Amino acid sequence: MFGLSELAIILIVVAAVLAVKKLPELTRSAGKSARILKSEARAARDADEPGAPRVIQGETVKRQDPDTSTGSGSGSGSGSRG
Repeated sequence: MFGLSELAIILIVVAAVLAVKKLPELTRSAGKSARILKSEARAARDADEPGAPRVIQGETVKRQDPDTSTGSGSGSGSGSRG
């Protein structure tokens, strides 16, 4: 009758025929997963290097000037408006 290898080949062919509609979605999902895994591995490798600066996309940091951080008194909110 059928051996184990013939039965496995038939099952693979049947699964491929039935899954043709889902195949593009599955490959797209696998590609996204591979990109995420690659970026996470790169981030983990970069985290091991303490001297390298870390850049986070989409975040801005406003620096204060040393002159304005001491508070010169103008615009402090206390006082009369003329």
